Amino acid sequence: MDIPIDTSDNDIGLDDENKPKIGMQFNSENEAFEFYNSYGGVLGFSVRREYANRSKKDRSIITSRRFVCNKQGNRKVDNRAHVRINILRAETRSDCPARMGIKMLENGKYQCHDLIENHNHELHISSTTHMMRSQRKVSDIHAIEIDLGDDSGIKTKAMFEYMSKQAGGRQNLGYIPVDHYNYLRSKRQRDLRPGEAGSLFQYFEKQSSLNPSFTYRLQLDIDEKITNIFWADVRMLIDYALFGDVMTFDTTFCTNKEHRPFGMFSGFNHHRGVVIFGAALLYDETAESFKWLFDAFLKSHGQKHPGTLFTDQDAAMAKAILEVFPGTWHGLCTWHLMQNGIKHLGHLMKDGSSFLSDLKRCIYHYDEEVQFETAWEQLRSQYQVENGSWLDRIYVLKHKWAKCYMKNTFTGGMRSTQLSESVNAGLKDYTKSTLDIIQFFKHFERVVNDKRANELKVEFDARNKLPRNSFPQTPIMIHASEVYTPLIFGLFHNENVRVGSCYIIQKDESNSLHKYAIGILDSDMTFKVECDPSKSIIECSCKKFETFGILCCHALKIMDRLDMKSIPEAYILSRWTRAARSIVVEDSKGTQVEEDVNLNSAQRYRILCHKLVKIASQASNSKEGFALVNNVASDLCKQLHSLENHDTRAHQDESTEEPNLNIAKGLKKKEKKKGCGSSKRKKSCLETKGNKNKKKKNEPNTTSTSLPALTPCNVVHLNQLDGTRESEINHSYMDPIMSQGSLEQSMHTICSSQTSTAQAHEQNSHQGETLSTHHGKSTALLRSQFILGGGV
Repeated sequence: MDIPIDTSDNDIGLDDENKPKIGMQFNSENEAFEFYNSYGGVLGFSVRREYANRSKKDRSIITSRRFVCNKQGNRKVDNRAHVRINILRAETRSDCPARMGIKMLENGKYQCHDLIENHNHELHISSTTHMMRSQRKVSDIHAIEIDLGDDSGIKTKAMFEYMSKQAGGRQNLGYIPVDHYNYLRSKRQRDLRPGEAGSLFQYFEKQSSLNPSFTYRLQLDIDEKITNIFWADVRMLIDYALFGDVMTFDTTFCTNKEHRPFGMFSGFNHHRGVVIFGAALLYDETAESFKWLFDAFLKSHGQKHPGTLFTDQDAAMAKAILEVFPGTWHGLCTWHLMQNGIKHLGHLMKDGSSFLSDLKRCIYHYDEEVQFETAWEQLRSQYQVENGSWLDRIYVLKHKWAKCYMKNTFTGGMRSTQLSESVNAGLKDYTKSTLDIIQFFKHFERVVNDKRANELKVEFDARNKLPRNSFPQTPIMIHASEVYTPLIFGLFHNENVRVGSCYIIQKDESNSLHKYAIGILDSDMTFKVECDPSKSIIECSCKKFETFGILCCHALKIMDRLDMKSIPEAYILSRWTRAARSIVVEDSKGTQVEEDVNLNSAQRYRILCHKLVKIASQASNSKEGFALVNNVASDLCKQLHSLENHDTRAHQDESTEEPNLNIAKGLKKKEKKKGCGSSKRKKSCLETKGNKNKKKKNEPNTTSTSLPALTPCNVVHLNQLDGTRESEINHSYMDPIMSQGSLEQSMHTICSSQTSTAQAHEQNSHQGETLSTHHGKSTALLRSQFILGGGV
């Protein structure tokens, strides 16, 4: 053994009270460790616990313990003969003899009975003390800040640098970067300890407890593995009730390590900003998966169908839309259409060709079907397009993308799925293909919150700034500025500017229904306007109001002639007004659906934050002020801790039952496909020639939360599940294509409920039970129904 180094001198700045001595007593084993570790930190060595003797009567009681220098002992010999090691790790132990032993006295305290102060190795200098293992610890305060940084998407390295600056240097932080990484890794492992399915249920149940209107649905396969997931928070439910007349749906890839396609429903709000109506993680992109998803979307939103739905050119998606949304007009994304045109007919766009411009005119320009058909034939003949080409295939779908065939469809100015693409682009800034399912949900929340913060900024500007009005003395423009949001008013303002270029070619005012032909300067186009002044009815052949929701310049020209000083109420679309969000959304019981059920708590938090930050700023300017606030804060913490303990005990007395999270056996795994680094969605059957039809998969189980149909009045009803309503896990509806063996394999977790017929009830009522979980004094069962076969 090496010669011990004497470290007992007093040149290290320690007084006798802070040095270990034989006979010194401690109130607990942990107090003894902290004392010896503090001594080691000043002296320059790390401490660890070596062994402990425990009481034979009570194994939780430690009768004696030894603390040693971390260099005590020697590395064990590696006896693994089959392991070939080229480079050995550096030795860290030197069989150092330094130690301190304690034993329990009769009074329950611990006494130091064994002490060796000398070390046989070089001690660390003071500037590296923070790197010693026993001196490193992530405190509770730092843990909270690390969690906040991780949830906010701040990179680990950047967060560590920020906290180091805040602490006045790395040496004052108390841990090193590897501890920061290890803490986050351990936290994520704890979050996934119940398994992916259990963690998913816990996340959904947590959201449900925060707001009972949160809804989610899961689909299980015959092996009881989760295949498809849909969810929508209360704000999404409210947004769809207000702005769900026009919607887009799109999918993107590589946002999670399960490589599941991420699908999102989105639309426009009254400021023409992005709002999200729901989101999904799919197992695949088959027609069956899309059918389940759209059905789950309708059930979550009270069976309210969108008026218009834009998607990309996908055959499986189109099939599902036709079945689930029979009354919805399905449009194709023009951006995807142009990209496919470049892909399939790129050879026609070379050498200064105007093919792409001519194709765009067919999509966006022509208002009359005759004009479109003529231009289309000229396009085919001019560029000698072969029969059966991509151009012929999209011609069959012309009613889904050509402007002249969309004149009676309200689109709100939407022609593509770029709303979804913009959210997906933001999602890619926060997510990556290595995220687990819980991390993905947290980061998705941040993207959604970013979009909602943008709406708040626009709402603030709308109240803070006056819109530009070139006609400040015109009554109809004053009315429009008061009613419409600034962006919509700007569009209405532009229509009013164009009134000056309109002139009446022909008029017929002999009947109550006046008829006019309107021309435009420097244009050979003519528009027909019909107006009944007594009933405030006005219609134009351009269909501006029918497609966008505001009156056109041709209609405004006739209103000016008839001296109409305000916009008729029938032509003010509520979705474009400043008061669009003032409509109350209620559940079936007449109770208002609240976006933030903890609004009072949030308000209290904001008030306290403002006061406490001001106090901290003032107290830090002087030692006396710091001492005063520090003492008062310590007393307040003790009082708050007592209140929390009292509330916790009361809550435990009210309910101790835990939710059953063992319904699903996990997430169904997907194999990683080549090219996952790309965010592009998979090519559809129409985009690729010769694609084989996808095989249909068995209809799986479904987890659902049902909502009643929305009423067409200003007060919109949604079904808000509260803590006293039971939701049963139901497998009453069975897929006829499933084998009896597969059915019996899936039935042991199935709970029965009443079916639509007495015979179905008699066949299934013996197969289950109701699962429940308690929230406070109320009972909230799992807010979903497992329906074998993908729903009713």
